[in-house]
Amino acid sequence: DILQNIIDSTLILLEAKKLGIVANDNMVKKEILKIKEAAFAGKIKLLYISPEFFIKIDTVAFLQQIEIALVAIDEAHCISEWGHNFRPEYRKIRQNIDQLNKRLPVIALTATATPKVQRDILQNLSIEDTAIFKSSFNRPNLYYEVRPKTQIEKQLIEFIKRQQRKLGIVYCQSRKKVNEIATLLNLNGIQAIPYHAGLDTKVRIQNQDAFLNEQVQIIVATIAFGMGINKPNISFVIHHDIPKSLENYYQETGRAGRDGLPATCLLFYNKNDLLKLNRFNQYKTTAENEAYGILLQEIAAYVTLGVCRRKQLLHYFGETYSKDNCDHCDNCKTQSKKYAGKKLITTVLRIIQQTKERFDINHIVDLLNEIENEDLKNDSHSQLAMFDKGKETTSYFWESVIRQAVLLEFLEKNTECSTLKITHTGKEFFQKPFDIMLYQDLSYENIDTHKKDSANTLVGKSYDEALFKMLKILTKDFAKKKNIPPYAVFQDTSLEEMAIVYPTSIQALSQIYGINFQKATKLGDPFIELINKYVEDNNIITVSHLIIKSQVSRSKKKIAIIQQVDKQRDLEDIANSQEITMQELIRSIEQIFDSGTKLNLAYYINRILTKDKQNEIYDYFMNAETDNIEQACKVLDDDFYEEDIRLMRIRFLSEVGSY
Repeated sequence: DILQNIIDSTLILLEAKKLGIVANDNMVKKEILKIKEAAFAGKIKLLYISPEFFIKIDTVAFLQQIEIALVAIDEAHCISEWGHNFRPEYRKIRQNIDQLNKRLPVIALTATATPKVQRDILQNLSIEDTAIFKSSFNRPNLYYEVRPKTQIEKQLIEFIKRQQRKLGIVYCQSRKKVNEIATLLNLNGIQAIPYHAGLDTKVRIQNQDAFLNEQVQIIVATIAFGMGINKPNISFVIHHDIPKSLENYYQETGRAGRDGLPATCLLFYNKNDLLKLNRFNQYKTTAENEAYGILLQEIAAYVTLGVCRRKQLLHYFGETYSKDNCDHCDNCKTQSKKYAGKKLITTVLRIIQQTKERFDINHIVDLLNEIENEDLKNDSHSQLAMFDKGKETTSYFWESVIRQAVLLEFLEKNTECSTLKITHTGKEFFQKPFDIMLYQDLSYENIDTHKKDSANTLVGKSYDEALFKMLKILTKDFAKKKNIPPYAVFQDTSLEEMAIVYPTSIQALSQIYGINFQKATKLGDPFIELINKYVEDNNIITVSHLIIKSQVSRSKKKIAIIQQVDKQRDLEDIANSQEITMQELIRSIEQIFDSGTKLNLAYYINRILTKDKQNEIYDYFMNAETDNIEQACKVLDDDFYEEDIRLMRIRFLSEVGSY
């Protein structure tokens, strides 16, 4: 990240040069000498120097010889180890200013500094008694939304195509993902270009100019993009991956809507992405590990708390948002469920009071959950009157309660050491508690579908529930006529996706998960007819024409499995040839089948199971309400191996699905 920031500062300097400002970057020696000569002659009004260049001995010697009126430190949050994009060279700026032997005024500027980072900046630069100018962090025209990161390619393309060629940025964590997403968008008729530090400098500049000049709709980028960019008409910012901190998130979303017009900030969340970032944290020093861990905790809380997202963001940067509902984020639009919080907050306040306000949120959560650690043993906290009041709940639950107590200003975090202290408001509540409602956390687990964008949001649902019920009835009626179980017609996952994208043609229906073109052609007409009528009656704008094109539709391994099954090779031989276990092979076969590819496994099943055994499993699936394997194993008991049941499920659905 640091390298990207240094490299891409070149683009800021090029913009400066266009305005007639002479700029100094990683130039060759001859160019640097020219800059120095111009400075000695008094021809330079603004001199741009990176901190890495500023701390060099030669640079200090040069600056001692010229007249300087002011030192301005941009991106000053980089000074603090507790902020994002920390760069050690920034912490040496003050000592190098002192070496210039001049009493120089210093100004530090940043758009993303928490109170703790602000304090660190002032202390490090020795300007604690200076005037501080702070504008509001609130961007009222930005709409904030978080969606589960499932069916991500469809969600991206659907969202962008709804924007009607408005300009947008898609942020990804890795260069590889940037290239993949840019390719995906272009394949699907969306003009997009990549931007990351791995590209040649000339290509990066060309790509940035193409976006600024509106020759393309989308720029797909790593976090380096946007430094010094002030394009006013960016209508949306999408985070394909979760950012590393709320500072990063605020800075990157802040590139949208600078013209004051409505703009959307969409973040896709997957818990695995957070775990991946946590793994990277393991290789840092202890101090870095602690700071980075806190930043990840804060972004995770932002995603999962059911509280107004604007309120959370502003509070993080030390600003109070007085409204309970901004009406301009997904949490406020959908109104998360609430629960009574008076007793819970009272419990939290009592614990903090009894521990003399000496501990941070993690320690208080441990106390509430009776988690044994050295601190608990050393401080003998297990003797406290309220010690095990919270052990029947989870750590996540108590963390949510505490964070909401902070947002309600019953508690505040010490900016230096993150310990929790009871505020005046909290003391008043503690003395005379009153009824208060807290928000349930959001769950992103086991979600197979996604929310639609704000124009068609269905409150609290990831799919159109009314349409889903109608499709479910139609499926049951069709199954009854054919004397087969409903899931053998269309599975619920397919029906849910239909209730998201509203497929209004056979071609669109064939793109639904688990439905190939043959099945869509054979069964699709009544479903298409129902969806078309529903769309018309409810005046719904659809993107049912959406067909995701990708470079590679199947992995080489899956293609090899399909080919070898077609040749009727024993599954054991196929597993050996692919160097995978039998379990892994069957899982791959299930994925191939569930995605819509028909596989004939009768040749293998006939070898391993008698006709009677096959009929017993076949009869079970014919009469069962679900094809859930775990449930099938319980009913069929110990007479069959799980692998046999899995293979028979595929055979059953293949045969009854052909009607």
